[in-house]
Amino acid sequence: MPERITDELLLERAEGGDQAAFVRLYERHKDPIFRFAYRLLGSAELAEDIAHNCFLSLIRKPRNFEPRKGTLRSYLYSATRNLAFKHFRDVGRETALDDISHELAISDREQPLPRLLNEELSLKVREAVFTLPPLQREALILFEYEELSLSEIATVVGADVGAVKARLYRAREQLRSTLRPYLNTSGEIVTLEKA
Repeated sequence: MPERITDELLLERAEGGDQAAFVRLYERHKDPIFRFAYRLLGSAELAEDIAHNCFLSLIRKPRNFEPRKGTLRSYLYSATRNLAFKHFRDVGRETALDDISHELAISDREQPLPRLLNEELSLKVREAVFTLPPLQREALILFEYEELSLSEIATVVGADVGAVKARLYRAREQLRSTLRPYLNTSGEIVTLEKA
């Protein structure tokens, strides 16, 4: 089995004109970068544009990535974040909930009532996440969905770990408040098992 080639080596090869190295980097990181952009923006089309622009900027200016400051994935998350916030500034508002595509992968074997209730719950959670202020939303997305550590998130967003913890805490508290009708007595979201 071949040894895993580091991102730094692949980027160095890509900078030297090795297209296969860039494709390998792209394949390695495209899914998490797209997911992060999608969860920030709520639009698959915008997320594709942001992810595309993120990788374009990497190939055009590979020297902007400095390994001593963090991993390439952290750098790509930061670039995605910057492009998403630029979009927010350019548009002057956050993406409306009506523009969000809600695609659910639900088993055909589920009974109609549990399926309908789970779809409603899923929609309510997404809506609640989109009501969070952008800094809280990104901290929550990076921690809960992308499973980055607090120090990795701090690197991505350019803040200290304490600020990230505070954003994450405020995001969770706001979600608890917003989703209170869907929580059980221990504060966890109630989900229905398949019938």
